Amino acid sequence: MQAQLTKGNEAIVKAAVLAGCRAYYGYPITPASEIAEAAALYLPQVGGVFLQAESETASINMLYGGAAAGVRCMTASSGPGISLMQEGLSYIAGAELPCVVADIMRGGPGLGNIAPEQSDYNQIVKGGGHGCYHTLVLAPGSAQEMADFTTWAFDLADQYRNPVVVLADGYTGQMMEPVRFADPIAVPPPPEWAVRGTAQTRPNLVTSIFLEPDLLEKHIRKLEAKYHEAERREARAECWRTEDAEIVLVGYGIMGRVLKAVVGLARAQGIKVGLLRPLTLYPFPTAKLRELSRDARAFLVAELSTGQLLDDVRLTLEGRRPIEFFSRVGGNVPSAEEVLAFLVHTFASSLESQEVLVHG
Repeated sequence: MQAQLTKGNEAIVKAAVLAGCRAYYGYPITPASEIAEAAALYLPQVGGVFLQAESETASINMLYGGAAAGVRCMTASSGPGISLMQEGLSYIAGAELPCVVADIMRGGPGLGNIAPEQSDYNQIVKGGGHGCYHTLVLAPGSAQEMADFTTWAFDLADQYRNPVVVLADGYTGQMMEPVRFADPIAVPPPPEWAVRGTAQTRPNLVTSIFLEPDLLEKHIRKLEAKYHEAERREARAECWRTEDAEIVLVGYGIMGRVLKAVVGLARAQGIKVGLLRPLTLYPFPTAKLRELSRDARAFLVAELSTGQLLDDVRLTLEGRRPIEFFSRVGGNVPSAEEVLAFLVHTFASSLESQEVLVHG
């Protein structure tokens, strides 16, 4: 298929329709509003449903209903709206319903602003709702990946019967780039567990309530086993020039792109720097990060928050190597030159002696 110049937010919807999505329930919010706009345009053209809910709370519960009926369906929002969806996400995960949620992150807390940030990491990756559950989380860094990862998200949702979140910052959602879309697939038939309002599906029950403690524990252990399987099979990361890297940069989304440029600038100055860009935030690419720590002498985490990805890197490395941190917030995205200057300043003494400074 020929490449189309497409905004990241619109790429999500086009890819969803091609992947068999036939229902969207949502409420517009900047910088994710183009997703609802595109869904309203494209879904009716393929016989699908677009419904603007009265609130984000309503939309996530409509998503529960659509998923329970066995339809490939999705919603999208940004920080404040995602906060309102957390209870519904817990219900959906508890009921083992496959669906896709796109979160296009903006500045916070509270209303914050409409500029790009990465401060939704904790509420998405750690599960902001109640109970023992996870959402699978994918972190695209380009308009092409907004499309590709949405297709991937629907497949993972069906495979694990679980909500999957496409987590992107406002920068990635708003930028326009050439995108090649996958060929359309046939709309999958409703799964046998779905509730379809027919005599055949009358015995089906989709619920997350288990009043007897032993039954609830059994259900939670089932979910736990599913998440462990995803951790074993689905963790993904891009490694860029890490083969001989003494300093490894870690960042996702738009920061992953900035850091790739930093690697090029640093290498031009003779500094052995590489990049690990997580493509899945849950499951986290723990094994790859630990593998790199065998040869790298230090790590630098860069993100558009005050240290949420940083916590997972620290937990993964368990003190094996020193970790430095670079942060911008409020909707500010740093240049590659700004990050490089921080890197050179931070590791100045070690670069002079050709040894990476070991301090925490």
